[in-house]
Amino acid sequence: MSSSPGELTIRFHGAAGTVTGSCMELALGGRTILVDCGMFQGSRSLETLNHGAFAFDPHRIDAVILTHAHIDHCGLLPKLAAQGYDRAIWCTGGTADLLEYMLADAGRIQEGDAMRRNRRRDRAGEGEFLPLYTEQDGLRAWRLARPVALGEWFEPAPGFRARLWNAGHILGSASVEIEAGGTTLLLSGDLGPDNKAFHPDPHAPKGMDHVICESTYGNRARERQTIDQRRDALEAEVKAALSRGGNLIVPTFALERTQELLLDLARLADANRIPNVPIFVDSPLANRATKVFAAHGDELEDIDGSDLFRHPSIHYVEETASSMRLNTMSGAIILAASGMCEAGRIRHHLKHNLFRRESTILFVGFQARGTLGRVILDGAKRVRISGEDVNVRAQIRRIDSYSAHADRDELHRWIADRRPIGGSLFLSHGEGDAVEGLRALVASDDPGGSIVMPRIGERYALPPGAPARRLETGRVDLADLTGEDWQNDYADFITNLKHNIAKIGNERARRDALAEMRRVLDAYEAARDDRKRRNGADRS
Repeated sequence: MSSSPGELTIRFHGAAGTVTGSCMELALGGRTILVDCGMFQGSRSLETLNHGAFAFDPHRIDAVILTHAHIDHCGLLPKLAAQGYDRAIWCTGGTADLLEYMLADAGRIQEGDAMRRNRRRDRAGEGEFLPLYTEQDGLRAWRLARPVALGEWFEPAPGFRARLWNAGHILGSASVEIEAGGTTLLLSGDLGPDNKAFHPDPHAPKGMDHVICESTYGNRARERQTIDQRRDALEAEVKAALSRGGNLIVPTFALERTQELLLDLARLADANRIPNVPIFVDSPLANRATKVFAAHGDELEDIDGSDLFRHPSIHYVEETASSMRLNTMSGAIILAASGMCEAGRIRHHLKHNLFRRESTILFVGFQARGTLGRVILDGAKRVRISGEDVNVRAQIRRIDSYSAHADRDELHRWIADRRPIGGSLFLSHGEGDAVEGLRALVASDDPGGSIVMPRIGERYALPPGAPARRLETGRVDLADLTGEDWQNDYADFITNLKHNIAKIGNERARRDALAEMRRVLDAYEAARDDRKRRNGADRS
């Protein structure tokens, strides 16, 4: 099936069937723009998609519109710039200010991760692992940012007209309204919950031809909580953790989540509702993002003109040596990135605290399938961190009320407020069960409405006032990458192997068990060699 020359089309390059890698390609009359260009985060297998070739030519992209500065929405912009993209990246002023630090930090992480992998003994003799991009590539992409105010129309490319609306998710976050080829389109970006700290509730126009809505929490309704009730919950967790005598370790996202926690911890400390203990922010990126928040203080709610980010209890850790010294402490609150425990300083804090019964790990954000954070939260007894096995004896706790995403009911209400939708509603940016949960809820309101659950690689025509038409199917090979992968299974297996063998009754039985495992692996290798021989014989 093909589209007419004057018809707007959309292709999903990420965040379809998964919550990361957000990237949508809009094309009309030979012009092409991207909305977001994000990094895949999760299992190692899913992250391999970041290293593959773009499904489009970077030189033929006329513009990028960026919804916000989270890495799963902006993290491949440095790769795009490194491969020749040199045109505007349209975004809000807050997003542009954050990008300077987010993208440079992402480049440093890529360089550092490549260096660590190449040093690992278990990779000896393998080919050199190259970084996805560098710090300089990140800065090159940031310099392309072109700030635009909310509600102000702009022309990202000939034939496209766009404006941004508050999404209430993080500082600078926006939904994107687009007019092109007679079609009106609204892309939600990530939507924040009601009554969120710092930002007003999301707002956007209604009566679009097509709407693309995120579905991160599409099957999950959270208990309604005010900010005061959220602080009550945090107070209880802090007191319980510190009463055990160990540290309270909080894996946190450097952007927004850290600042929300600092807001609440400062308010609780000022009211003498939590013990007077040091609060360490162990993330150079979070420290820089906090400075951007302070600079935008006059735009934010709940600040009240106070410099709460300079509270006497809060200590910002920059140097690696200072970060390592925290491992000798007890009775402290340590906020460290990354929020899903896949990189950054949180990993060495987990290594030094997970095995301690007196320590507490408090999760305050979404943990994607396949991430270390999700494995811990799902109840793993042992985990593998940087090649080392770590027993999980610490208290594992969770607070849902810090989510920067709207829940099922808030998404449902946001969609209802966008009606009438003349064409199709697309549900993206969610894992399969979340998307299906939201689809069923929305379909009950409008049984005859067109609801599309796109897959990565699918392309659709977006006619005015009529349902979308699928023009190309997606990549069927990606279905197994969006959850846990073989490397998650391997880490779990190898971490528990010695423990499980030790439980076998006697020495002979243990050796028999190991011999049986070797036979299974040898059988797979023999079958592979046999297939190679048969294929070679067929070609000859």
